[in-house]
Amino acid sequence: QVQLVESGGGLVQPGGSLRLSCVASGRIFSINNMGWYRQAPGKLRELVATITRGGSTNYADFVRGRFTISRDNAKNTVYLQMDSLKPEDTAVYYCNADVLPTIATMNNYWGQGTQVTVSS
Repeated sequence: QVQLVESGGGLVQPGGSLRLSCVASGRIFSINNMGWYRQAPGKLRELVATITRGGSTNYADFVRGRFTISRDNAKNTVYLQMDSLKPEDTAVYYCNADVLPTIATMNNYWGQGTQVTVSS
């Protein structure tokens, strides 16, 4: 079994920064794409950013230039550096990963989520 555990959420003032981390553990041969999604109250879950194993990134328009996704393959960890935060960034942020437990199998996993609140 594979687990994704997020950390780093919290309360921050508008214009502030937070850094989210997500560590994958368990039976892992390799991890392909990793990403961050978010869900605000009453809204659908939406993509924030993704990163391939090789480091290619993709961002939602509403975070491009403010958020940076990165990963450490040796530590099975993905990060989300969030700068210039706005109240509308308030949401539960979820980590997602395509994990290969063996060379021939791939499954998609979600973390439990971490709350980010941007408020003065």
